[in-house]
Amino acid sequence: MDFQNLPSILTPDLGLLFWMLLAFLVIFYFLTRYGFPVITKMVEERKAYIDESLRKAHDANEKLANIQQEGETLLKEARERQAQILSEAAATRDAIIEQAQTKARDEGTRIISEAKAQIEAEKMSAISDIRKQVAEISVSVAEKVLRERLSGEAEQMKYVDKLLDELSYNAK
Repeated sequence: MDFQNLPSILTPDLGLLFWMLLAFLVIFYFLTRYGFPVITKMVEERKAYIDESLRKAHDANEKLANIQQEGETLLKEARERQAQILSEAAATRDAIIEQAQTKARDEGTRIISEAKAQIEAEKMSAISDIRKQVAEISVSVAEKVLRERLSGEAEQMKYVDKLLDELSYNAK
């Protein structure tokens, strides 16, 4: 290949190559001295910012997980407390019902006892009245029997039957 016929830009001469190399070295020196440290510093700052953001995001995720766990724990405790309150309420309700039933049984027993006592008193009063009436009837029958001078036992029995019939008739 013939390098002589190529345009000068593709085949630079030695003077141009020197000045291009010198310009490159000057620019490279200034970039190394002033540009690269700034760029490196900015990259490091950006890296530190990203790392800090990732750490904060990780911390936020951990806090969120802790908050969720605490929420679940609180919810579980609330449910347990609710169950405890419901069981205490049921126990209280059962105790109140049992107490009311006991009181009702005691009251029923007392009322029945009072009724039995009243019935017994009325029974005794009725028996006393019946005894009094029987005694009066007996005295009346005996008096009539004694007034009548009955000669025989058959006549006495006939007279007693007659008196009893009269008493039965009067009692109706």
